[in-house]
Amino acid sequence: MALNNAFTRRRILQLAGVGVAGTTLAACAGPGASNGGDGDGNGNGGDGGNGGEEPGSGSLDPSLAAGAISFAHWRGEDNEAFAKIIEQLKETYPDVEVRQDITPSNDYQSNALAQIRQGTVGDLFASFRGAQLTTMIDADLLVDLTDTGIADKYEASLVSEGLVDGKTLALPYQLVFNQPITNEEILEQAGASELPEDWDSYLSLLDSIQGLGITPIAWPGGEMGNAGQLFNCMIMNLGPSDDMCARIEAGDLKVTDDWFLEMLRHYQELIPYFQQNATGTAVEPAQQMFASGDAAMLATGSYHIASTRALGATFPIGMLAPVTAAAGEAKYVGVHNATFALGVSSVSENPDTAFALLDFLSDPAIAGQYGDDTAQFVTVKDVEYTNEDLSHTSDWVQKETLLAPRFQFNNLDIRNAAEGACIEVVGGKSPEQAAEDAQQIIDQQIGN
Repeated sequence: MALNNAFTRRRILQLAGVGVAGTTLAACAGPGASNGGDGDGNGNGGDGGNGGEEPGSGSLDPSLAAGAISFAHWRGEDNEAFAKIIEQLKETYPDVEVRQDITPSNDYQSNALAQIRQGTVGDLFASFRGAQLTTMIDADLLVDLTDTGIADKYEASLVSEGLVDGKTLALPYQLVFNQPITNEEILEQAGASELPEDWDSYLSLLDSIQGLGITPIAWPGGEMGNAGQLFNCMIMNLGPSDDMCARIEAGDLKVTDDWFLEMLRHYQELIPYFQQNATGTAVEPAQQMFASGDAAMLATGSYHIASTRALGATFPIGMLAPVTAAAGEAKYVGVHNATFALGVSSVSENPDTAFALLDFLSDPAIAGQYGDDTAQFVTVKDVEYTNEDLSHTSDWVQKETLLAPRFQFNNLDIRNAAEGACIEVVGGKSPEQAAEDAQQIIDQQIGN
């Protein structure tokens, strides 16, 4: 695996074959940073829900699956896909009932820890890569799955984030490209015979799209969780190292540094190409703009392909990351992430059933079905896809992409400050002032 956490063509072809009728996918991804924790936040380690014993996998037996559990996650657009899988699960385990507890992503980031710790939701639950997964691990909320051998069903290079001190605690289920999706018909009308791989060519394409009377980029700048995905691409070729965000959090780099200010100035250059009131736009209207053809790009990620299809998009959908580099100088052309880390709650009263659902989701046939139904690549081994959008975008697994840097932040206040500076610039603040304001917050968080 490349040390820069990038996809490489040779590595992908070693791990997977890409067919015509179906696509088998594997890829290379690197782990994020992780800090030590303080147990349940009150100076106490979690009791694992096993009579005070250390959370473990000794009692996990899917053959004992019965009764009701909660599956907590944030993918509302996957509700039907998971509901279908749950019905199939019940064919094997007829005494099982699974309730999906789905919360919007921003609220899930804020509230999932407390709710899962209380045991009110999430016998099986998902975590975002980075800060949230680290917090769940630190709070001892994840059962050790090592002895179950379930990790053997996954591409090891894609699930390293959930492996801690030799233990399997969670399994990232989705392989996502955190970069704008595109209406390829509009790009063709704008004369894009190939994707631009430098900043000047990118701006030239945006000018051509605008000349068609179409908004080049729909950006949900009013919703931090989705607005921040563009940050991944804008920063990927400007940071002094691939771990630039971890170094900001450590205090080794600052958002007032020249390289970060350069990124903010690029955001400033994008203002004419966003929709009106971009900083006040939620994700749903941005999706609708894209699906209806009023915008050529949706600046979120591949995870929104299925939802825009549900809104009526019929055109070919591709992807294009803005490359903030001069011609011939780009190191990366896009961004990927392994996320939606699934784990069994250590406070669950029904861990056998929670594990049975996780094991079922880990079956290649079921994982492939999920991928086809949601247009989401997955990390399970030996999966074949028939979904046309997955087949159409599978070339991205061969491109040089960086593991999404925004998820290097383990402190959400610091991440929000860094990404918030970008939103402030689009809202009219100068790059210098936005950076200074953000750095003050960061310094307070790290104690400088």
